[in-house]
Amino acid sequence: MSDYDAPRPALRALVALALAEDQGLLGDITSLACIDEDEKAEGAFVAREAGVLAGVEAASEVYRQVDRAVALDWDVTDGSAIAAGTTLGRLRGSMRSVLLGERVALNLLSHCSGIATLTRRCVTAVGDDVRIRDTRKTLPGLRALQRAAVRAGGGFNHRDSLSDAVLIKDNHLAGCGITEAVARARARWPGRFVEVECDTLEQVDEARAAGVDLVMLDNMAPGEVRAAVDLLAGACRVEVSGGVTLDSLPAFARSRPDFISIGALTHSAPALDIGLDIA
Repeated sequence: MSDYDAPRPALRALVALALAEDQGLLGDITSLACIDEDEKAEGAFVAREAGVLAGVEAASEVYRQVDRAVALDWDVTDGSAIAAGTTLGRLRGSMRSVLLGERVALNLLSHCSGIATLTRRCVTAVGDDVRIRDTRKTLPGLRALQRAAVRAGGGFNHRDSLSDAVLIKDNHLAGCGITEAVARARARWPGRFVEVECDTLEQVDEARAAGVDLVMLDNMAPGEVRAAVDLLAGACRVEVSGGVTLDSLPAFARSRPDFISIGALTHSAPALDIGLDIA
C-alpha cells in the first residue's frame, strides 16, 4: 500500500459515489449478460506513458467496495517514477468484479498520477530552494485526493480549507486597507497564520509594516518578485502566484521566493494514460 493519507471516511464516500454513478440502476449489464458468475480473471494495471504514480490507495478502495475477494497487489508505490510499459499492480478474482471496478479505479489512478506527474515536472524545474504548492482550485469533493497527488509529486499543500489560515485577498480589501485588515485578523484570530495578497510594491511595503507572516505576490513578473523579495529583506516569507507556467518557473525561482503556488496542478493536469490488461 502507499502512504496515501486522505481521510479514510472521505475516501470511502468518494469511491462509493463514483461507483454508484458508474453502475447506474442495474450494474454492469454487459458483464451480467456475457460473463459467467464463476468466471475468474487476472489482470494488471499498466502505464501507457511515463510519469509519476499516485492514487494507489484510491484504486485499492474501489476494489474493497466492489468485492473484497479480489486480490490486488501493487508493484509500485505513490511517488514512484514510472516508464511506459511499467506494470503498476496486479489483481485476480471474479471477472465480473474486476470489470465492475475497472473504470473507476483507472479514472482515479490516471487523474492522480497526472497531477503527480505535472507536480514533479514543476519541482524539477525550480530545484531545491523553492517549494511548489497547490491552491484551493480543486475539483469539488476531490481535494484530499488531489492534494495527496501533489505530495506524491514532491510538492506541498497550501491551506486545506478556509478555516486553516487567514488569507487576505483583493476582495477582502474592498472595504479596508491592508493595515486595518491585518489588525482585524490578528484581533479575531490571535495566533493564526496571516497571509496577504499584494499586487504592487506599495502593498508589499504596507504588508511588511503590518507584520504579516507571508506575502503572496499576485501576477507579478520575475523582476517585480525580486524587487519585492529585496524590499521585504526576510521580514516574512514570500509566495508567487498567478501567471506561472512550466517555462517561466526557472525565472521565478531565480527571484528567490519561498513558495510558488500553481492552481493548474489540480485544475488542469492532464490524466496519465494507464490501462488494465486482462490476461
